[in-house]
Amino acid sequence: MRALFMVLAIVAIAAIPAVAQQASAASSSKSAAAKTAAAPAAPVNLNTATQPQLEALPGIGPKVAERILEYRQKNGSFKKIEDVMNVKGIGEKSFLKLKPLLMVTEKADRAGASAR
Repeated sequence: MRALFMVLAIVAIAAIPAVAQQASAASSSKSAAAKTAAAPAAPVNLNTATQPQLEALPGIGPKVAERILEYRQKNGSFKKIEDVMNVKGIGEKSFLKLKPLLMVTEKADRAGASAR
């Protein structure tokens, strides 16, 4: 009986790396699928995007999204999508990945239109 227990324990211990590897592979494929699903279907307007919309962009986390919003608040509207490279954390490499997902249009100025 003791010998059977020892054999079962050895088999269980030997199986741990295989189970961990399968769990890791499943987890990484789920996170890749979630990131792909989270990518926006339409281009994101840098002048009107909210923090969650910016975070849905690949490679943009909460901190960089916050910096984009701060940059927009301090400097006004983005004039061209390349201006996003002025935000700390977005270099040329990141920009090239984001470029097809970004757009820039002026915000609708409803207050100015009604003040006439």
